[in-house]
Parts: sequence; structure tokens; C-alpha cells
Amino acid sequence: MARSRIQTTNQITGSRKWWALVTVLLTMFFSSMDQTVVSTAMPTILGDLHGFSLYAWVFTAYMMTSSITIPIFGKLSDVFGRKPFYLLGLILFGIGSAISGQAHSMIELVYARAFQGLGAGAMMSMPRATIGDIFTPKERGRWMGVMMAVFGLSSIIGPALGGWITDAFSWRWVFYINLPFAVLAILGVYFTLPTVRAEHRVKVDWFGTFLLVIGLIPILLGFTYAGNQYAWNSPVEIALFAGGLVLIVLFLLWERRAADPLIAPNLFKNRIFSMSLILGILVSMTMFGSLMFLPIYVQGVLGLNAQSSGWVMTPMMIGFIAGSMVSGQVMSKSGKYRYLAWISGAIIVVDSFLLNQMNVNTTWMTVVVNMIVLGLGIGSLMPLLNMVVQNAFPYAMMGTVNSTQQFVSSLGGVIASPIFGSILNDAFAKKLSATLPASLSQMKGKLAGVSPQSLLTAQAQQAIAKQFQAFGQAGQHMFEQLMSAVKISLTYGISHLFEVGLVFAILSLIGTFFLPEVKLKGEEYFKESGLETPSTTPLPSEG
Repeated sequence: MARSRIQTTNQITGSRKWWALVTVLLTMFFSSMDQTVVSTAMPTILGDLHGFSLYAWVFTAYMMTSSITIPIFGKLSDVFGRKPFYLLGLILFGIGSAISGQAHSMIELVYARAFQGLGAGAMMSMPRATIGDIFTPKERGRWMGVMMAVFGLSSIIGPALGGWITDAFSWRWVFYINLPFAVLAILGVYFTLPTVRAEHRVKVDWFGTFLLVIGLIPILLGFTYAGNQYAWNSPVEIALFAGGLVLIVLFLLWERRAADPLIAPNLFKNRIFSMSLILGILVSMTMFGSLMFLPIYVQGVLGLNAQSSGWVMTPMMIGFIAGSMVSGQVMSKSGKYRYLAWISGAIIVVDSFLLNQMNVNTTWMTVVVNMIVLGLGIGSLMPLLNMVVQNAFPYAMMGTVNSTQQFVSSLGGVIASPIFGSILNDAFAKKLSATLPASLSQMKGKLAGVSPQSLLTAQAQQAIAKQFQAFGQAGQHMFEQLMSAVKISLTYGISHLFEVGLVFAILSLIGTFFLPEVKLKGEEYFKESGLETPSTTPLPSEG
């Protein structure tokens, strides 16, 4: 076995970098596929474990713990190397997967998913940083595109694989299947990533880390509960947001005086960094409006069943793959990105407008075309934003700036969910009340506060139809009137939702014009940082 080396940087050189690339892509594939596989299996899991009230928490717990740990792992990896935190993330993710597969109640599954999310935070922040350890910014565009394509491919394969595993074996295997992938990734990370030792003694900002964690938890809980369990202006929501904001302010004040801050405040003085963060939030909020609520439109308005509506994301991912590949190639060849950012932003605006034009008469093919266009725009812009941030800072800071950008973008999705959900529910309720015929006026009270999602399931519609059977033929006509009013109201609510998405898309396009152009660096990127040849010290074999 070749002797392992200690380095003072994370740079990966020689033939080893290709094995490291394979490891990164493998990790990206199975970690992103995990989300779609679990989503497909959730109806079966609910039937086995029950506890529908905890359904959303299976995803929320995972999202919260992974979001919080992203900036922490990113900063620590700049100091102590990617390898130990990559390994830790994979081990935690694997253990969380095994515990999830053993869950015997929904609350156990929620806790297991929260634990799994701790590892996912490292797996989200490490791959993009590791790509930066292998390639220069100019080369990186091409491989960032490949990485985004792997993400898109996993999202296409995931639903089919999750359904097959659940039907052929058991829902528990949607979690167990992560284990062999995790083992392969652990071996790849162990043998291909360098061991890094800081040249100088480093003081970790543990107090800043503590303030960030305890400040984010109430804010994330506030967005999770908002418009669902509590009204936005309820005392609980106000307390959660106020308490979280106070702690975040304390965190920012502390970071200004910390010797080696977790997130350096002066990063935000860099215009490329700040604009990339703003654009990341806007694009995430535009994207999540489609990702989360378009399946409801397809199911409730076009009449597809729940399983078929889940496939509505496939056209978007095909566009996403094409957009990311083309974007990456263009950036690598030209070394520029500003015109590409403008074009990508314009595509997102055009598609948001097309989504806003959909109504009760829209065909399935129109939805497919709209989703492909959305994928092209987002797929070309997202890797671009990551590239320009990495290019704007010294190599030694890459883990920090990369993870901060990912963290802020993930918050865009967290914020978008309750905002779009509240818009949909409010518009739906108002339109339904106005659309119901006089013969069904007595149902307005019963339907007040009911979410449209709860009226789309086959079980809910069968229960409603059964109530109308007592009225004979007239009852069937009344039921059809009710379902027609639901369809019209749902279309109205989603059109309002897409109007807000269009606003975010327009703001994204405007933001691209304020993104400075800095030519993507080649080999000089490592030379400027004194990293042309990484400093290494031979060690006895680690194996």
C-alpha cells in the first residue's frame, strides 16, 4: 500500500484526484437519492407505523440538523482537512440510516432522521469543497456541472427505486440500502483524501458555534410551525422568531471579536459573496414553489394519481442535468460567467411566467415543457453561483465560503415552505367559499380551514362521496359540483403562489446584473495561495 502523507492543505494532486472525484460523485448520488427514495416510501411507512401528525417531521428533523451543521463542518474542514469530517459525516449518516430502518414508531423514526441529518450536513458541504481541492476554478465549472447532473439523475432514479424496494422487500430497506454505499464512500475518502495538519495552532470558535446552533433552532422551528400549527402572529411564533433573532444578533456580535470566527463578518463585504447569497435565496424560493406544490396541481387539477404526480419532477431534472452540463462547459471554456448568469435568470423568469399561465384546461404536455424550461434555468444558474464564490476567495477559505453559501440557500427552502403554504391555503379558502353553489352553502363552515392537500387523497374523496350518497342522484351531482369548486379554487390558489414565485424570479434576474465579473482562475489559483505543490510529510501506512 502506498504510504499516506500529511499535508498542510486540502489540495489533491496526481492520479489520486480521479479516485477522489469518483468518491465525491458516489457520495452525492446516494445522499441525494436518499431523499426521493424516502418520500416514495412514506405512505407505506405511515401505514405501518401510523402517527400521521409526525409525517412532516420525518423530513423537517433531517433538514434542521443538516442545515445547522453545514457551516460548522465547512469551517472546520478548512482548518483540519476535509477527510475527518467527511468520514464522520458518512459514519453518522450510516448509523442514522440503520436506526431509521429499525424504527418501530414514528417518533423513533423522527429522532433517527435527525441523527442522520447530522451526518448529511457534512455530506452536503464536503463534496463541492472537495471538487475545489481537485480542480482550478476554470476547470471546476465542467465538473460542477457533472456533479449537478449526478444530483439530477439521482432524483430521477430515486422514486422508481424507492417504490420497487418498498414493494419487493420492505420500506425498511430504503434506509438499509444506504449502508453499502456508505461503506464504499468511507473507503474512498480514507484512501484518496489527504490528512491535513494545520501549520499553526488554531483556536476553534466553539462559543460562536454554540450561539449559531441555539439561535437557528427556534427560527427553523418557527418557520416549520408557521401557518400550520400556529398562526404567523401567534405568541408562540413571535417568541420563537424573537428569541432566535436575539441569539443570532449575539452570534454576529461575537463573531466580530472572535480570533478565528466560524463565519467571518468581513465575508459579507465582498460583493460577489453577498450577491451570490441573495441570489441563492431568491432562486431557492422560486424553485421550491414549484417543487413542493406543482405535484398538488397535477393531482388535484389534472387528475393524475399520487404516484404519477410524483413523476412530475422528472422533466425538470432532465432540464436541470442539461442546464448544469452546458453551463459548466461554457464557464470552463470561456472563463467568464456574467452573460451566462443573465441568460439563466431570464430563462427562470420566462418559465415562472409560463407556470403562472396554467389553469384548469392546461394539458400534461404543457406542464412537462414548463418543467424542462425551469430545470434548464435553475440547472445553469446554481452551479454558476457556487463557482463564482469559490473563485472570489483564497483557496484556504473555500470550505467556509462554500458551506456558508449552501447554508443560506437551504434557508431559502425553509422560508419558502410556510410562505407558499400560507398563500395557497388562504387563496384556496377564499375562492372555494365564493365558488360553492348555493346548494352547498351549508358546507362552507365544514370546509373552513381545510387544506387543499387533505381533499386530494382518494380516501378523503371517497369519504365525501359516501356522505352525498344519501341524496341519491342529486347527491352525485352535488358531489361533482363540490369537486369542480375544489379544482377551480386549487387552480386559483396555485396561480397566486406562482405569482409570488414570478416576483422572486424577476428579483433573481435583476440580481444577476449586480453580480461582478471576475475571470475564472486557472493554475494561478493554487499558486497565489502558495499551494502549487502541497507540503507533505511521509507517514507510516494508516492501514
